[in-house]
Amino acid sequence: MATTKLRTVQENSSGILPDLAIEDLIRQGAVRSDEDNLVGQTQPASLDLQLGTKAYRVRASFLPGRDKTVRERIDELSMHTIDLTQGAVLEVGCVYIVPLQESLALPADISGLANPKSSTGRLNVFTRLIADNTEQFDQVPEGYHGPLYAEIAPNAFSVLVRPGVRLNQLRLRRGTPDMNDQDLKNLHDEVGIVGAGGGNPGTAEIRKGLVFTVDLKGRGDTTLIGYRAKRHTSVIDLSRIGVCDPAEFWDPLYVSARNQLILDPNEFYILASRESVRIPPDYAAEMVPYDTQIGEFRVHYAGFFDPGFGWREDRSGGTRAVLEVRSHEVPFVLEDGQAVGRLVYEKLASRPEKLYGADIGSSYHAQALTLSKHFRPWQG
Repeated sequence: MATTKLRTVQENSSGILPDLAIEDLIRQGAVRSDEDNLVGQTQPASLDLQLGTKAYRVRASFLPGRDKTVRERIDELSMHTIDLTQGAVLEVGCVYIVPLQESLALPADISGLANPKSSTGRLNVFTRLIADNTEQFDQVPEGYHGPLYAEIAPNAFSVLVRPGVRLNQLRLRRGTPDMNDQDLKNLHDEVGIVGAGGGNPGTAEIRKGLVFTVDLKGRGDTTLIGYRAKRHTSVIDLSRIGVCDPAEFWDPLYVSARNQLILDPNEFYILASRESVRIPPDYAAEMVPYDTQIGEFRVHYAGFFDPGFGWREDRSGGTRAVLEVRSHEVPFVLEDGQAVGRLVYEKLASRPEKLYGADIGSSYHAQALTLSKHFRPWQG
C-alpha cells in the first residue's frame, strides 16, 4: 500500500522519482541497506550508494551477462580480497569490485540509472554500477531484485576508501521521461536553462540536448582556466574533506595567447563550461558526450544535475559545469568556445521536497572552476 507521501506521485506518472517517492520505496522495502540510514542518503532526485566492507581486486572489468550473477564473475576473476573496515588503498591502474550496502526489490514499473558522483569524476576515479544478469553498466532493469556492486578503477590518484564512502548515485524512474529538442526549446523560452553572464547572453544552443562549450579565456580578473593532474602523487583519503593541498596533485593552467589548450595524451584535466547551467525544480539533467567524432578527447560524464542546480527564479542565475577531460592517444588542440558535451534534460514525476543548493549542504552549488571537495581552495 502506498503511503500518503507517495500519493504526490501518481501511480502512472512518468519521470525521475523525487526524494519523497524514493523515501517511500525505502520504507516499503523496495530499496534496502545493510545499514539503517538510507533516508539520509537521498538527494533531490537520486540516492547516494555506499561501499560495503570488502573489495575484490579482479583481473579485468566485466559484465555478468544474462545468465550469470556478479558474484559468479567475481569468483572467476578475483585475484584477492581486501578488507575495507579499517580503510584500504585502491591503486591507480587496478580494477576493483565492491559490493554495495544497498540492494533492490523494485516494483515492476521502476528501473534505475546510475552515475558517478561529481567528486568521484573530478578525481578521475572510474566508477560504474553493476547489477546481476545485466549486459550494460549503470543500468538497473525494471523490477530488479538483487544486490548492487560498484566497479572502481582509479585513473589519476590512488584513493583510500572505507565502508560508507559514496562514489556513485542511483536515479529511479518510471517510464521514459526524456525530452526532445522542441520540449527543451519550449522550456528555455519559458524559464531559461542557460543563465546570462560570463560572455553568454543567456542563449541556448539545442541539438539533441543543450550543447555546452569549453571556457579557455577565464572569468573576471583571473587567467586560470583549469588544472592538469600530476603523476606519482600521494593517496587521497575520500573520507576527509577540504584537507588536501591542491598544489601536490594538480598543475594550474592559464590563458594562452591563442585561447587554446593542447591536451597531452592520456592526461587528465579539470576545465569549465562557458555556459551557466540552470536546472528547474521539476527537471534533472545528465551530461553526455557531444559527438565521438569531434576530436581526440573525452569529456567524462560523471555529471548528474539534480533539480535546483544553478536555479534562481530570475533568468540571471546559473552555475557553470565542471568538465572532466581526458585526451586519447594523440595530442589535441581545444579552442575556446568549442562544443564538448550536451546536457540531456529529463522530467521528474513530481517536484522534490528539497532542491540542490546550500540549504541541503550541496558541495558545488555555487562553483566556478572547482576541484573536488577533498581539496583546500587553490591559493596560486
